[in-house]
Amino acid sequence: MKDFCTSDLSAIAGKRVLVTGHTGFKGSWLTMVLHSMGAEVMGYSLQPNTEPAMFDVVNVSQYCHSVIGNILDKDKLEQTFADFMPDVVFHLAAQPIVRTSYNIPVETFEVNTLGTLNVLEAIRKLNNACVGIMITTDKVYLNNETGQAYKESDPFGGYDPYSASKAAAEIVIDSYRNSFFNPEKYSEHKKSIASVRAGNVIGGGDWAADRLVPDIARALSANKAINIRNPKSVRPWQHVLEPLFGYITLAAKILQSPTLYNEGFNFGPNPNDVITVGEMAQMGIDIWGQGILEFPQMTNQPHEANLLSLDISKAAKVLEWKPLMNAKSALEMTIKWYKAYYDGCDMNAFTLKQIEEYCNLR
Repeated sequence: MKDFCTSDLSAIAGKRVLVTGHTGFKGSWLTMVLHSMGAEVMGYSLQPNTEPAMFDVVNVSQYCHSVIGNILDKDKLEQTFADFMPDVVFHLAAQPIVRTSYNIPVETFEVNTLGTLNVLEAIRKLNNACVGIMITTDKVYLNNETGQAYKESDPFGGYDPYSASKAAAEIVIDSYRNSFFNPEKYSEHKKSIASVRAGNVIGGGDWAADRLVPDIARALSANKAINIRNPKSVRPWQHVLEPLFGYITLAAKILQSPTLYNEGFNFGPNPNDVITVGEMAQMGIDIWGQGILEFPQMTNQPHEANLLSLDISKAAKVLEWKPLMNAKSALEMTIKWYKAYYDGCDMNAFTLKQIEEYCNLR
């Protein structure tokens, strides 16, 4: 694979990087990007839980060592960490769907909160220096539905089990950062921990239920109408590569300065790309070239936030990171991926090409 690494991210090259949740949508993209940068990647995750799954469609397993395991299996997780001795950990493994969390609240809290605790413990028990990038969500903030852009200093909260489980994970992360990984005692523990929060990511290869763009792709590929649940809900839309490069940028910064950047960071789109579900769906139809929207009457639906946006000024100032795509270009890249898939293209080559195209924007 061509090395797409740029000078500001060169600290990742040659590092041992462990990705939890590598068989998922974001984990698959991250694994490919890290490999392209010259990292040795180990993945720890359950089997892919969608059909189809990007991990299989793109053959991501060729870019990593892969361990199939549950992050709730503490012993197996810790043994994997001890054997691989990662320099960097990206923790993505999660139950990521708000609506699903209403059906399996206990499992959601176990995976998202206790699973994060297990990963932190595995890092703590390493004998080598390690950077931990803990991925949570924009939904960790106490959402007052005013439409304000949430800053890293805003209080945590969570109406639904998913949001609450991720907010609880943030508290666990902060506790470990203070108790065991305090930057003031770095010479003793050699661990650096940061948490990262992104909004609604889109990109090819996501087939999860109850997500807008996968629903659009499934409907349009089958010449069916797109059913829209909450057309007026506002979300911070961004292509999956945007936050992933933010996470990697943060990891590279910490590798170079281990006692700095041990904090929380937001990664989201520019403010004018925080648009409604209905607007995104119509844009998807325009890009695809056909399709119709339907708005079925939804009753007894679980609560989902109507307004969500992130203030990304800290990442821009401290990390010199910024989004490179707007909502339309992000959706265009995403729709092109799905159309290529349904047209029977070589999706490994196509995905690598999209990564290269994104890197050329940098």
